[in-house]
Amino acid sequence: MTTATRKQRLRKLVVLQEKLKALHETRHAGYVAAAMKERAEAEELANRFDAADSFASQFPELYNSRIASALGKEQANLRLAEIEARRVAVATARTNMVERAWRDASRTDERVKAERELLELLTRKPDERG
Repeated sequence: MTTATRKQRLRKLVVLQEKLKALHETRHAGYVAAAMKERAEAEELANRFDAADSFASQFPELYNSRIASALGKEQANLRLAEIEARRVAVATARTNMVERAWRDASRTDERVKAERELLELLTRKPDERG
């Protein structure tokens, strides 16, 4: 495998890792937003429970059930957000590692190219050098 081929493959891998990281960041944000929505719903139901014109006195089990359900969904979304946060961290580490390898391969490729050009210049006959 040549250095240029390795460099190209590493660059493609960097792009892929960045997309994977973005996917996990998006999913994390979605779970956090969903958890916040469920929390807001539970708080709204709790506030309506105490309101004078509320049906809570007629259907207390329904209100309590919906509040408990919203809080349960909030917790589930927070757990999923935590999992995605770990995945973001792993994807970030992998992206950084692949980026370093890609930069190293690029530098090696440039160094080999410069050495080759210098060798060509040195091996030319004096009258060809200009």
